[in-house]
Amino acid sequence: MTTTKKDIANKVAKDLNCSNTIAYEMTDSLFVTMRENLINGDRIEIRGFGVFQVKNTKAKPSARNPRTGEIVYVPARRKTHFKPGKLLKEGLHKTLDK
Repeated sequence: MTTTKKDIANKVAKDLNCSNTIAYEMTDSLFVTMRENLINGDRIEIRGFGVFQVKNTKAKPSARNPRTGEIVYVPARRKTHFKPGKLLKEGLHKTLDK
């Protein structure tokens, strides 16, 4: 099952007893802020949930195109990395024990 931003906003509205419009604006603002911080290379730590950070990858001078077999150069880039927090890890492990 997939949870969308709208689903999250509806849950926030229900939990905080506010309108769906306000909850959607708050949720959208949160994700926009997180995206901007990650683009700037900042680390985002949310206690009890996890850490989002940006990591640099190394350039690969001799990667191979699997379709043609041609050797191509893959430049260095940045990628996002998520490390789950303790509470999230524990919650994920509990579901496997069932």
